[in-house]
Amino acid sequence: MAAAVRPRLVRALPMSLAASVFHRPVQRQLHHAVIPHGRSGRSSVSGVVATVFGATGFLGRYVVNHLGRMGSQVIVPYRCEPYDVMHLRPMGDLGQIIFLEWNGRNKDSIRRAVEHSNVVINLVGREWETKNFDFEDVFVTIPQAIAQVSREAGVEKFIHISHLNADIKSSSRYLRSKAVGEKEVRNAFPEAIIIKPSDIFGREDRFLNYFANMRWFGGVPLVSLGKKTVKQPVYVVDVSKGIVNAIKEPDATGKTFAFVGPNRYLLFDLVQYVFAVAHRPFFPYPLPHFAYRLIARLFETSPFEPWTTRDKVERVHITDMTLPHLPGLEDLGIQAVPLELKAIEVLRRHRTYRWLASEIEDVKPAKTVNV
Repeated sequence: MAAAVRPRLVRALPMSLAASVFHRPVQRQLHHAVIPHGRSGRSSVSGVVATVFGATGFLGRYVVNHLGRMGSQVIVPYRCEPYDVMHLRPMGDLGQIIFLEWNGRNKDSIRRAVEHSNVVINLVGREWETKNFDFEDVFVTIPQAIAQVSREAGVEKFIHISHLNADIKSSSRYLRSKAVGEKEVRNAFPEAIIIKPSDIFGREDRFLNYFANMRWFGGVPLVSLGKKTVKQPVYVVDVSKGIVNAIKEPDATGKTFAFVGPNRYLLFDLVQYVFAVAHRPFFPYPLPHFAYRLIARLFETSPFEPWTTRDKVERVHITDMTLPHLPGLEDLGIQAVPLELKAIEVLRRHRTYRWLASEIEDVKPAKTVNV
């Protein structure tokens, strides 16, 4: 009887009213992970659900730690062995750090990683090219795909990490690809936040440690003795804090930031300071540019991580840009830490046993260059 009555009732009602009565749409429930509660800290909920691509790298571990410390849920896409990401698990409360396998060339894989997030951070990077992934893949194609899928998924904030010296006219293919990647990300996600840090130093870096390891050559080879290159390195914790503060800052949307340290140094003075902190003899010698590239080409033939490459030789000897028209760390409420205060954390491991306990006050600060 009820089945016979229902069709007549539907015919008698207007089409829109009938649809609302018998086909009422299910209201979308707000996930508990994006409802802030608690008194801050790892056991609270910040309301941020962030997917961090490249979280297994140098900068990634610091970003995940800062996000976990404020009570965020972090999705960590990874391509490596599961045991290689286990150091990230204790950075958040139970169940707040979620690991997910992904493929940068598969948009469905990217979509699965971002579909529940309101923040996406792209830290994907590579110091050298491989037969599977060149710089264009890493810095252009994959970031463009992540930005496009994030836009389609309704992500609120997208943060892309580039480089201070990214320039389409650069002699470094790495930096040229970074510049193209910035443009493609901006086109795919116009409200994206682009961050351009200078060379980043920290415990696991490939900057201060790179120079300290030059001692195995019996000296320090530098093009023009490093006296034509100026560097302005920035501390990794400052960069990580800047990324997290950009998430919180509503006015940061659509802006480009330049993250640099407080001091600029001649490359010669910087490397001299590195060896002074490590208490190692400093024997610099000039090496012609073509000879340095030839040596780097030999290192590129290594089946493992190369100590240097021809492109890295170019990047090391490029002077850091000054971009005063762009906002920086200070605009996000962060005071940049000088290299002299944190170099000991990186370089103590390069000391001999005799100098292991020596304090940093024993070393004369590096000479700085005016901006």
